[in-house]
Amino acid sequence: MPSAFRRAACALTLATLSSAGAFAQQALPTQVDAALARAKVPRESVTMLVAEADGTRQPRLAWRTQAQVNPASIMKLVTTYAALDLLGAAYSWTTPVYVDGTVNNGVLNGNLYIKGQGDPKLVLERVWLLLRHVQGLGITTVSGDIVLDRGAFETTVEGDPAAFDGEPLRPYNASPDALLVNFKSVNMTFAPDRAGQVARVSYEPPLASVAMPQTVALVPGECGDWRGTLRADFSDVNRIRFNGGFPSGCGEKSWAVAYGDPRTYAMRAIGGMWAEMGGRVGGQMREGRVPAGLKPAFEFESPPLAEVIRDVNKYSNNVMAQQLFLTIGLAQKNRGTFEASRAAMGQWWRERIGTGEAQPVFENGSGLSRDERISAAALGRMLQVAWRSPVMPELMSSLPAMGVDGTLKRRSLRSGGSAHLKTGTLRDSSGVAGYVDGASGRRYVLVAIANGENAGAARAAFDALVDWASQDN
Repeated sequence: MPSAFRRAACALTLATLSSAGAFAQQALPTQVDAALARAKVPRESVTMLVAEADGTRQPRLAWRTQAQVNPASIMKLVTTYAALDLLGAAYSWTTPVYVDGTVNNGVLNGNLYIKGQGDPKLVLERVWLLLRHVQGLGITTVSGDIVLDRGAFETTVEGDPAAFDGEPLRPYNASPDALLVNFKSVNMTFAPDRAGQVARVSYEPPLASVAMPQTVALVPGECGDWRGTLRADFSDVNRIRFNGGFPSGCGEKSWAVAYGDPRTYAMRAIGGMWAEMGGRVGGQMREGRVPAGLKPAFEFESPPLAEVIRDVNKYSNNVMAQQLFLTIGLAQKNRGTFEASRAAMGQWWRERIGTGEAQPVFENGSGLSRDERISAAALGRMLQVAWRSPVMPELMSSLPAMGVDGTLKRRSLRSGGSAHLKTGTLRDSSGVAGYVDGASGRRYVLVAIANGENAGAARAAFDALVDWASQDN
């Protein structure tokens, strides 16, 4: 889009939504008000906006749109649109691999370096491909060390995985990392062998120097709380223990847990996978920096940003969103810190979205935060700007489609209409935001967020609002 046209389109949107800020507060639709009453959610706990996506008319509904609220995972909408706008839909991350030494008869006489640069999707399959590429260079043994360089994101981004909600083993609490391998998680699969009276346990990935039992006893009983029955003990980062058993009433089950020592996870995962592939290391797995002047043997490329944000928005992946947030700071401010990213996001918001509404409060860009804030008016404005943007198709396709996929797969419109909406849920915040197709052919931006002790009960009211927005003829 030519810059002059973009500026003019943005100015029209800003003017329309600025008038929305002063627009008289309207009564809530009857069905929405009734659903809130049934759920015992006070009207004063919600903020709602329904306005045409092109910004050409006054909003159909504006309720407490100036209130700054905690959006939970809806904040991922802002992070992903900013990433698309600043970096481009085709942006990708590279993970350079360096060979420091000569290769003879399958042996690298020196060190192998892997430099993380923020790839949000370095999952096991892709780590395997990276290591297979190393073997394709003729290397099966590294006589020196395998060195992991995590310096692109400063170590200050690491935090206590239990700090947010006291659940350190939940994968959603994984912290971002320049070399983020498989979201720092281990997936355990339990397959019952009734003849042997055991459940066989497999692990992805295998972790170097971690004792992982291959079987656990079968015990009588219905499946029920099978995880509790296992009495798993993850307190020793060098050993996984099961002090109970696997219920005989269960079929095959899987359980993903965050590894207890996240800082060493990448070393253990890459080391374990390298050994499983037949590779050997004469030295050790360690952290370090790539020597100055050393050129990469190859660069392993991530999927494009347009694909990555589908995982972020459709499945509300927190650590991937934080990787995006830090990448924005690294790209715009040349620093991989949350502080740099907040500064970059603030500057982008002022220049791209405007200053007509209070600027959002950014913390980590994922919504896994008690401090992030945004108003319905500001978010609605951003959605209207995005609607006019060249990257609108990529943003739209990344959002869960109601009744079709992602976090909205099991929620559908009674009217039979369609909507693409990001959901958000925390203990005291819930909501939806995105785009709704009206029966008339018009498209609307919709924002609905509840904050408070009973916020989660507002879901039925939000669904009623989406239905109401879709029925505009």
